[in-house]
Amino acid sequence: MQKVIIIGAGLAGMSASVALAEHGISCALISLQNSERAQSVLAEGGINASLNTMGENDTVQNHYEDTLRGGVYLADPNAVQNLTGHAPEIVRWLEKLGVPFNMTDSDIMLRNFGGQKKKRTAYARSSTGKIIMTALIDEVRRHEASGLVQRYPHHEFIGLLIENQGCQGVRIQDTYTGKITDFKGIVLLCSGGMNGIFPGMTTGTTQNSGDVTATVFRQGVKLGNLEMLQYHPTTIGISGKRCLVTEAARGEGGRLYIMRNGQKYHFMEEKYPELGNLMPRDVVAREMYFIRRELGGEVFLDMTELSSETWQKKLSDLRQEIMHYLSLDPKSDPIPVREGIHYFMGGIDTDEYHRTNIQNLYASGECTCQYHGANRLGGNSMLGALYGGRKSAETIIETAEFDTEENQEVSASVPGKASPVLIQEISQILLSGLGIVRNQETLQNALNMLDVLKNQREYSFYEQNRLLLAEAMLRSALERRESRGAHYREDYPDKDENFRKTTIAEYKNQVQISFREIPEKRADT
Repeated sequence: MQKVIIIGAGLAGMSASVALAEHGISCALISLQNSERAQSVLAEGGINASLNTMGENDTVQNHYEDTLRGGVYLADPNAVQNLTGHAPEIVRWLEKLGVPFNMTDSDIMLRNFGGQKKKRTAYARSSTGKIIMTALIDEVRRHEASGLVQRYPHHEFIGLLIENQGCQGVRIQDTYTGKITDFKGIVLLCSGGMNGIFPGMTTGTTQNSGDVTATVFRQGVKLGNLEMLQYHPTTIGISGKRCLVTEAARGEGGRLYIMRNGQKYHFMEEKYPELGNLMPRDVVAREMYFIRRELGGEVFLDMTELSSETWQKKLSDLRQEIMHYLSLDPKSDPIPVREGIHYFMGGIDTDEYHRTNIQNLYASGECTCQYHGANRLGGNSMLGALYGGRKSAETIIETAEFDTEENQEVSASVPGKASPVLIQEISQILLSGLGIVRNQETLQNALNMLDVLKNQREYSFYEQNRLLLAEAMLRSALERRESRGAHYREDYPDKDENFRKTTIAEYKNQVQISFREIPEKRADT
């Protein structure tokens, strides 16, 4: 029997499985898709670590301070200190696994990324996620061969098995055979972000449906900071979703502009002369929104001044992608860009050890509310997933009690999935309230529309879960009466230190919103 059950086989899930296997602990790695199709493959720009290979005197403390500041001090400082402190060893570990990072003459090359004054982002062309995933898949296969990791692809999460206020395992369905099995053991959720809540507006795979988060929320798992949705400023529209134009394009010298009086107006460079186009993503996305509202027209990303060497060695994949989808060559043509939902800073609420409020249930990766506060710095997502998976495994190894109960095939019905029509209806309601700019009226109107939708017909289990999650997201945004990071309220445009707290959503026969204090930084971190 597998002692630990991991839901999700992206970077967080695989990192955890490797860490467990290295300590001789077996696990089941359960996922709807193979790892080759996980959201982590889509990450482009790089992974942050203060390696200081570029001679800029970068330090772990600098990375820590930039991460806290970028998240507008909403993240747990102890968790952030652990994350940034372990970043260099994680990147060196990836290098040993064979990740072919771009190199200087003698060491890993680093590039600039938004919200950071130092070159700190290690990268492999503009396909960093795909290349890191390839190396990690190979590492997991070694442990599969030893029997310590057992993979269950095309298996879908149905729900947690909760008894006596503790998690005893999960119910899973094989989507090929229809067989339903109760996997007994300690559970680690690495199910990714809630991209499927926003079809057509997200850069991520909509296979990350949000159903795991919605289901466990209804089962009593607390969620945090659901109002914190990161809009990436540079995306292009393709069929069914948004395609990311990596921040690395601006890190290498790409410039945003809009036409004003017949001239290119580089609005970010004028308003923010120090970091310009590399301000944190929430700032850039908001400024794009405001400048379009003021002047009309499109915002363009101009990469035509980048050198041929930069295109060949650093951004070749990006160029091919844009040429494929837009029939424009970014080497010679400015690219029209718009904001798209890119990352979920909020999610399952955990402490710095990745424990949830349910005993024997842990969570890591983008499905969690962890590390990023009110806004994520580019380059910190893969780091958060890799470190979070490892940290979760360490916590389980150190504190969990393992049993030997066997998995059991069960005869049970499976709830019907949410209909595509309902998914679109919920998405449009959420977008009307949770846009880049929000206020009391738009949020309340969205909640009113959601109430009308709830009463239209009888809904399946998964549909009810999605409606509850949508309500929790809107109510979280309504209760946070300030502007902080990705959450911008026109009616409360200033940051309010009374709200420097984690927004907690909990379901107890109805959605309840409260706030929890941010932990004080300990001397030992």
